[in-house]
Amino acid sequence: MNRRLAIAVLALVLDWSVSSLAQEVTGLPEASPSPTARPQAVPDASTPPTVPPPTPAEPQQPQKRGWSSRLLHPFSGGKQRDPDYKNGKLKGLFLDLQLSPQPVKLSEVRQLTVQVTLTNKSKRAVTLDFPNDQRIDIQLLNSAESVLTRWSDNHAIKEKPGTLLINPQEHVEYKETIATRDLSPDKVYTVEVFFPKYPELRVRQKFLPAP
Repeated sequence: MNRRLAIAVLALVLDWSVSSLAQEVTGLPEASPSPTARPQAVPDASTPPTVPPPTPAEPQQPQKRGWSSRLLHPFSGGKQRDPDYKNGKLKGLFLDLQLSPQPVKLSEVRQLTVQVTLTNKSKRAVTLDFPNDQRIDIQLLNSAESVLTRWSDNHAIKEKPGTLLINPQEHVEYKETIATRDLSPDKVYTVEVFFPKYPELRVRQKFLPAP
């Protein structure tokens, strides 16, 4: 009798414990789901970045002569052209003429210095033969192309043949003077230099003398 009673009491105690434990577990708050992180956009490596188009460069304008150059050399030309010689021996030869002083002031200048340079721009040596010791001649012309002064008229020419050899990329210079007594201010004149033995070797330059 006592044994059955003890078993019944033990069963009631166990049933009560299980019910209490179930209530505690059921009463716990439900865990809220953690927020899901949004995936960030990753740039596509295959797509090249956008680059602004380059600004086009302005075309270079041809260089112009300054006012000082035009004032001192009003009749100087542009780029030198290759001479078209009929005498094949002269091919590759270039003439350059310089007058000084500039500007030509007649109240200060009695003699005009004329310097001519003969340059061999070819790849072969050029030989020029002369029947006497004269190489160049200089003449001063007015606007009507009339000769006012000729250099050889005031210089003695010796009958002494000679030869001039100009190697490739070398040059020879001649410097002489010519009188300005026949010049008038504010009129255009021309100085012409040439080789009497080779008339195609000829260069000229205009100038405007001042008072």
